[in-house]
Amino acid sequence: MLTSRNPRAACRLRPFRFLSLAAVISLISLIAACGGGGGGGNSSGSSGSNSSSSASPSPTQQPVAVNAANTVSVTVDRGLTGTLPNIPTVSVKVCVTGTCQTVDHVQVDTASFGLRLLASALPSAFLQALPPVKANNGGNLAECAAFADGYTWGSVRSADVNIGGETAPSIPIQVIGDLTTTVPQACTGFGVAQDTVAQLGANGILGIGVAPYDTTSDYYSCPGNTNCSATSVTQSSQLVTNPVRKFTTDNNGVILEMAPVSDSGAPSATGTLVFGIGTQSNNAMNAGQRFATDSFGRLSGTLNGRTLDTFLDSGSNAIFFVDSSLPQCGGNLGSFYCPSATQSFTATLTPYGGGASGTAVFNVANANALLGGGSNYAANDLAGQFGSSASLDLGLSFFYGRYVYYGMDQTGSGGKPPYVAF
Repeated sequence: MLTSRNPRAACRLRPFRFLSLAAVISLISLIAACGGGGGGGNSSGSSGSNSSSSASPSPTQQPVAVNAANTVSVTVDRGLTGTLPNIPTVSVKVCVTGTCQTVDHVQVDTASFGLRLLASALPSAFLQALPPVKANNGGNLAECAAFADGYTWGSVRSADVNIGGETAPSIPIQVIGDLTTTVPQACTGFGVAQDTVAQLGANGILGIGVAPYDTTSDYYSCPGNTNCSATSVTQSSQLVTNPVRKFTTDNNGVILEMAPVSDSGAPSATGTLVFGIGTQSNNAMNAGQRFATDSFGRLSGTLNGRTLDTFLDSGSNAIFFVDSSLPQCGGNLGSFYCPSATQSFTATLTPYGGGASGTAVFNVANANALLGGGSNYAANDLAGQFGSSASLDLGLSFFYGRYVYYGMDQTGSGGKPPYVAF
């Protein structure tokens, strides 16, 4: 999930989530943009012909009912910390040798790959029962996953993962914060450790983007869970794995369907995460626009006359882009935008590798009004300044009232390339 993690290279050298500890509404300062909050120093854009002073109609698609095995409920609410808006979460069940544990408030992230759970969300005895995945030299495997506002560090273990009525048997997952060994310096260079609920804002991250495996993180061998050293991972059975790709059925993609919310924000929101595309009666491909992506879900966008690295990321709690004509809120709302009137923007989207272009229309409203002084946790027009002028991050604000499709990268097995659609 891109979440305002790792301020390097438009935060997108890796499939980071921009969870952006960005919306701490009352007493905590926000980090509302990749690489930090506040300040307008990186702005180079202007409204230009891509923006309008009048708001565009908000999308109104309603999610399908959660009454089939390939569906699971999505909830946006005050969450575990009461400080972060637009954090979509589901419950995930992990099992080993017939013993299972359900973990709630796991963030749905369409821009990262694999399941990551806080060690604190799992009972100690259950955690110890999860078998470690071994590195090539026999040491226990660990992973450092970099995000825009920090990193997750922890062991790689094997578990059966159940979401809704679907099961991914015996796949590698990351357990965050379970190792007492010193964190490698290369990992700490990504920023702050995201190993507690207070730092992560959830009990874990469910990465269901287009890639079947997390090939972009750094892996380490830790003999006896000590003296960790960087190692190469040569087998897919060692890589933290996107659970969807390992489902027996409904494994070719996902549809994230968020219910529409009021243009003035709402205390909560609901949605449905649907597994599979065109595999069941409830997951037909009905998108009006479809775009090929690279292996990480990126495509090209043009906004305000600039070509931007663009991605649709439920792990970002707002739409992030740079526009110097939009006033930033400042104070507790940091670099979220606070225009006096709602502005409409149209970005041109071009498939990765070329092809017919389409458009993404979105509004930018006053963040202070949307969040209602801390009473609202769902906002469809929430936007802020991104840390780089080279990126357009269509975060969860863009998803409300839309079906957003993610076609899994199947090229490794001779299948179809990845895509996004809405």
